[in-house]
Amino acid sequence: MNYQNKEELLVEIKKSYHLFDQEFDTVPAEKFTLHIEEVDKTPQEMLAYQIGWLNLIMEWEQSELDGKLVITPSPEYKWNQLGLLYQSFYTKYEEHSLDELRLLFKNSVNAWCDWIELLTEEELFTPNMRKWTITKANWPMWKWIHINSVAPFKNFRPKIRKWKKIYILIFRHILIPSAIFQVVFT
Repeated sequence: MNYQNKEELLVEIKKSYHLFDQEFDTVPAEKFTLHIEEVDKTPQEMLAYQIGWLNLIMEWEQSELDGKLVITPSPEYKWNQLGLLYQSFYTKYEEHSLDELRLLFKNSVNAWCDWIELLTEEELFTPNMRKWTITKANWPMWKWIHINSVAPFKNFRPKIRKWKKIYILIFRHILIPSAIFQVVFT
């Protein structure tokens, strides 16, 4: 997807965030850390991933503006260690409830959008405006913003839906036999 201007980018971020976040309205809070084999992330991990990436990119930006050397993706992890980086996100947020994570996610998205509002069109759409954006791909900043917000917000919606669908099937499978047992033997 290409954006014509900052406003289009912000509208798409907010829209995809709201659609993704609404999926968590029907996730049972007491089960949001449940691993389901057919889905690669739990609802907790999906939220932690989003919060982690949004904040990491904003840290890159702030560090560069402060004149610090930015090591991407982080000083602790190289690009070929993204699985370990993701695990650090999951661990960082594992003690939070579903409601707390949703609030952190909302606050992170709001901070993300506030940051984008401060950027000029030139900063967003011209490659190499920040050192942290300089790679072989030579992406402008909007592309980094898109692939770390809009894209995963959209790509994770089917995952959370699949998780909920399988959870409901499992939950019904467990409840139905016990309900039949009670009817037959009471």
